[in-house]
Amino acid sequence: MKYYLTTPIYYVNAAPHIGHTYTTLAADTIKRLKRMQGYDAVLTTGTDEHGQKVERSALAAGMTPEQFTAIVSNEYRTLWDRIGIQYDHFIRTTDQRHHETVRWLFERCLANGYVYKGTYTGQYCVSDEFYVNDAKPGDPCPTCGRPTETITEENYFFKLSAFAERLLKHYEDNPDFVQPESRRNEVVSFVRGGLQDLSISRTTLKWGIPLEGKHVTYVWFDALTNYISAVRDAAEGGSGEALWPADLHLVGKEILRFHAVFWPAFLMAADVALPKRIFAHGWLLFENDKMSKSRGNIVRTGPIHETIGIEALRYFLFREVVFGQDGAFSYDALVGRYNSELANGLGNLASRTLTMIHQYRGGLIPEASNVESALAATARTAIDHASRAFDAFEFSKGLEAIWIMLSATDKFIVEQAPWKLAKAPGDAARQQLDDALYASAETLRIAVALLHPILPESTTKIWEQLGMTPPLATFELAKLDWGQLTAGQAIGQVAPVFPRMDAKSAIERMRVLEEEETIRQAKVLGRSVEATPEVPAAKVDPPSPKIEIDDFVKVDLRVGQVLSAEPVKGADKLLHMKVDIGEPEPRTIVAGIAKAYQPAEMVGRKVVIVANLQPRKLRGIESNGMIVAASLEGGKPILAGFLEDVPTGARLK
Repeated sequence: MKYYLTTPIYYVNAAPHIGHTYTTLAADTIKRLKRMQGYDAVLTTGTDEHGQKVERSALAAGMTPEQFTAIVSNEYRTLWDRIGIQYDHFIRTTDQRHHETVRWLFERCLANGYVYKGTYTGQYCVSDEFYVNDAKPGDPCPTCGRPTETITEENYFFKLSAFAERLLKHYEDNPDFVQPESRRNEVVSFVRGGLQDLSISRTTLKWGIPLEGKHVTYVWFDALTNYISAVRDAAEGGSGEALWPADLHLVGKEILRFHAVFWPAFLMAADVALPKRIFAHGWLLFENDKMSKSRGNIVRTGPIHETIGIEALRYFLFREVVFGQDGAFSYDALVGRYNSELANGLGNLASRTLTMIHQYRGGLIPEASNVESALAATARTAIDHASRAFDAFEFSKGLEAIWIMLSATDKFIVEQAPWKLAKAPGDAARQQLDDALYASAETLRIAVALLHPILPESTTKIWEQLGMTPPLATFELAKLDWGQLTAGQAIGQVAPVFPRMDAKSAIERMRVLEEEETIRQAKVLGRSVEATPEVPAAKVDPPSPKIEIDDFVKVDLRVGQVLSAEPVKGADKLLHMKVDIGEPEPRTIVAGIAKAYQPAEMVGRKVVIVANLQPRKLRGIESNGMIVAASLEGGKPILAGFLEDVPTGARLK
């Protein structure tokens, strides 16, 4: 059975950071899981290398686009190799096979009547590479705030407007096509709002894939096609097509619309099979903000890997963050999880269990009088719960089930006290010691088998220390059960897998290496390094006068989800938003957060709304509610939000 999955291809206008790593580690984990489930899993990743922004970045760095893209693409590939990503295909949009596949898809859409020539005059944002509707010359881009440029040119247009009903029917017939459910609802709402035809070529751009005449493919028609290019032979009908359609596209939530609307429409137009599933994960937040180059709050993977190891990051991301939702990252939390759950938890259990087997039984797995020990039921529950959770990409829930089993094993060892049994006389004590050591080792074996997709390197070490000879990566998870550890099996040499870290020195080292890596990456990209401004400590206002509980309950606070956001013309601080709070129609809310949050960042975000305020007109727009945010003197507002999934419309109490 084949299982073909992809990461997005990463844009070469920036060097890799932890956000790119998050998606790629998730894909690597799923690939390893599918292999242990018997699938022939194939993973594609790569780099997106065309566009005017890349062309200008190359010029600014004193390089040709070919030189610039090759250097940055190599940054990604080198990092993935360094941290052990098991990708099968690394596609670059500058590859000749990709050029041929894009032209093949374009010609199929053209032949089927879904591509036509037209002329477009409008405002274009070079930074975000899209036309800004209803903008005037000089108006800022609603996403990044930079000035737009007026462009008139002949384009090829794709008839996206013709696919609204077909897309909605596909979403309805295939409820798992877009996941998680909250993201699916956003996509459905967007398509129901109506689709406009899409420009898919440029004549003023040179750095791209040539079509006919002066036309060059434009952004998404080029980039999205990589998923086929990577596994399709250059000639139509090549054997590489056997892997298509993809079983899974993993993407960040900010590019879901392009994957769940544009991409299936392109494929429908070309009579090509659609991918089976698109899963959008949330953002990693650092100090309450999405990590981004413009904010200067990027965290890079290399310093973490060099200080504490990539397995610590793998575990943290999938244990700390509910996959599909936004999650917070900090160095303190990373080291804390590592020490408490890997060093003191799994690592300590492995070390003391195997050490006791060496010490008390000469390095041989003892024979249990009754394999069905007190831990057997706990282990089988963990196998069931973790397996079902991992299948649903609920990694944090699966890890929680495994750690419940490990905690029960720690308690079991304390209660059995093997160090006392080893000194006690008589056959009964000897057998009880054998039973305790066998049960502890068997739980350890089950834990590392379940954990292998997430912690491939460390679990392999523990597996080998247990004396297991079949490679762990090829173990069939479907056959995992209690009682499969062979009595009399010789264990290997015991060595620590997760040495405890001193939090202060580890965090300090990561910060130092982060600064060094920032400078190195800037030099690679031919850019200068700007000093990070110091953020002054915020003044905290004294508490307001106390109120009665009856006054507080008058305030109706609700969970709202932002459906759309756009700047208010003539007001640089205001955003005009449509917010769903569970009512039949979304609320119109105007908020003074435009200098802190771009419109694209707000769409899909869950916020806290004061729902029972009297309406108020701002710049001619009636605002029906207020968004709750922390207000820092001289600083930007910080929106109140949620790290856990909360239903839209829920009331805060």
